Amino acid sequence: MKLYFTPEACSMAPHIVLRELNLPFDLIQVDHATKTTSAGENYWSINPHGYIAALMLDNGEVLTEGSTILEFLADLKPEAGLAPPVDSWQRIRLREWLSFLSCELNCAMSPLFRDIPQQVRDQIFTRLFRRIDSLNETLSQQPYLLGETFSVADPYLYTLLRWLAWFSIDLGRWPELVRYQERIAARPSAQAALSVELNGKSPRTH
Repeated sequence: MKLYFTPEACSMAPHIVLRELNLPFDLIQVDHATKTTSAGENYWSINPHGYIAALMLDNGEVLTEGSTILEFLADLKPEAGLAPPVDSWQRIRLREWLSFLSCELNCAMSPLFRDIPQQVRDQIFTRLFRRIDSLNETLSQQPYLLGETFSVADPYLYTLLRWLAWFSIDLGRWPELVRYQERIAARPSAQAALSVELNGKSPRTH
């Protein structure tokens, strides 16, 4: 498999999961501005939508939606327990969380990467903070999004929460989320993914 990534973009979530599952994969970095990969490919030809991430399977099929990639990876090794069984109620809850993270956090934060008027930025912050408040409340009662069990939703939230610093938002106003971040950051998979993405070490895993 090949994971197309940009450092600390949404692709970091499947990157962490790939390492959590100890699956073989190649990392191909994408220049977000030029849409050119480190292998010299035109990224538009791999993902016609242009956004990160993309997962190319060994048969040439490409998955491009983060939540779909995460579920797909979890199901490659169901014994690892990173997603509940497909026909279970908890699997519905996982999809609910993945949808929330994608639609209510990821999409909410995306405009903040652009040059927008401060009034619009403040409106986004107001909506975003309400959602983060609810996450802080949830994680004051349980260690992970699905309760006691670490799942593929957690690397996704971990990745998105790291973005807050880019917008000068202090995560410290949500103490439960600080503790949550520390729990995820302590996992060897997260440490390895960050080391690679920030320092360019060991781009291939076997």
